[in-house]
Amino acid sequence: MKVYLDDERATPDGWVRVYWPDEAIALLAAGTVTHISLDHDLGDDARGTGYDVVLWIEEKVMTAGFQPPLMRVHSANASARIKMEAGIGAIDAYAGRHGDA
Repeated sequence: MKVYLDDERATPDGWVRVYWPDEAIALLAAGTVTHISLDHDLGDDARGTGYDVVLWIEEKVMTAGFQPPLMRVHSANASARIKMEAGIGAIDAYAGRHGDA
């Protein structure tokens, strides 16, 4: 399954849309996500951001042997994009792969 986390943009064909980090994390925990595309700013920081999903994946990869999906960031928030892509880079390096979705 391809998961698209965003609060405003149109969902690409073939992707399942979620609006909040907890929804994305529930799908990731179920083990069926092959790709995930993340926005950072979701309209209510109290409910979380796309970076929270990156942190969850990073923790599970490093502590529980979780196999991460292919990940990309589509956020327009430049500083958050850099932070999220750095996290994805660390996840990919730890998981022994190069590149992203």
